[in-house]
Amino acid sequence: MVRARIYLPFLIAIGVTVPGVALRVFGIHLDPAIMALMSGLSIVGASFLLLWACDAAQADISQALAIAVVALIAVLPEYAVDMYFTWEAGKNPESSYAHYAIANMTGANRLLIGVAWGLIAFIFWIKWRQDVRLGTERRTELLFLGMATAYAFVIPIKGSLAWYDGLVFLGLFVWYIILSAKRPCGEEVTGGPAEVLIRLGRAKRRAAVVGLFLFAAGVILANAEPFCEGLVATGKAWGINEFLLVQWLAPIASEAPEFTVAIMFAWRGQAGMALGSLLSSKLNQWTLLVGMIPGVFAASHGSIDHPLPMDVFQMREILLTAAQSLLAVVMLASLRLSVRGAMLLFVLFAGQLIMPEVVRSHPGAMFGVPADRIHDIFTALYLVAAAAFLLPHPSRLWNLRRGLKHDADNDCAQ
Repeated sequence: MVRARIYLPFLIAIGVTVPGVALRVFGIHLDPAIMALMSGLSIVGASFLLLWACDAAQADISQALAIAVVALIAVLPEYAVDMYFTWEAGKNPESSYAHYAIANMTGANRLLIGVAWGLIAFIFWIKWRQDVRLGTERRTELLFLGMATAYAFVIPIKGSLAWYDGLVFLGLFVWYIILSAKRPCGEEVTGGPAEVLIRLGRAKRRAAVVGLFLFAAGVILANAEPFCEGLVATGKAWGINEFLLVQWLAPIASEAPEFTVAIMFAWRGQAGMALGSLLSSKLNQWTLLVGMIPGVFAASHGSIDHPLPMDVFQMREILLTAAQSLLAVVMLASLRLSVRGAMLLFVLFAGQLIMPEVVRSHPGAMFGVPADRIHDIFTALYLVAAAAFLLPHPSRLWNLRRGLKHDADNDCAQ
């Protein structure tokens, strides 16, 4: 009985994937909202399995390979959704798929900082009355996140996301992986379902991990299309802005497992580890995910001569996301996130999410500023806040250069 209980999380996660997989395998088409719900739940269940398998895999492979594999696999749920939209955009350049791809990418990035990071700080403060502190080795992630953010400002300035932009982001990701592989201390602590896998014999553990990888990846890839199309169709049928559904609901489904695990670590008092993992996720999405978009579009479109089509609205979305990322880097340059800083991140996130709809309903709510210019205001607010954090302590940002090397004295996050 006890032995069966320890495998219950795996059974529940697998069970959650069954309806979406069945609909896909048997070609059953239901109401778009139901299709989106069933396929979305399948992606959530598979994401949990993927997360547990990633943690357990680190018991059997080298640290360098573990870092690369986990970074690549952890972004798969978000990658599958975004790459589906990007691929369809390449085949149908005149459609709205390119807008959906940018919506999903920017939404996923802004959710991580605006909600997940702040939630970790709030939970840790409520439970322990302390600020979240990062180990000095996290300067590597912050440094590369800062470099990726700096380059991200170039995209709206020149007005395109081209193949060479993708190479820059992918190059930063590869450079980060190479440096991270040289870390002198292990910092991964597993627990729960992942530990159940680790305690298996080596042969059984490897077989279980490979099986979970293949199963979860298959479920995610199989459900990406019905989930994406279901969201878009639901928005159109219910009169909801499908851009907003893709931007916020899709990332919640794909990132829910990672949020859950991070919250669990913060509640246990390991907030540095929780925030560190979410920082790595942000970096992965801001380099690997963004870097793949122009390449996938070019492969689908059959040419590298035409960048992903984006209008002024999408450029503003990228600019806003880059400004939020800049504020996050400047705030964390001190290797500390206070509850006040977390509140600032959340308030700005909530404002940029809610105010455009408020202005559409009440045109005079922002002194006559049109709804499509609200994001410009919040971009400016993010930049002003970043300057306010940076100017009193500019050396903190300069100290991030130490992330280019790992000394034996570096501490692991507690």
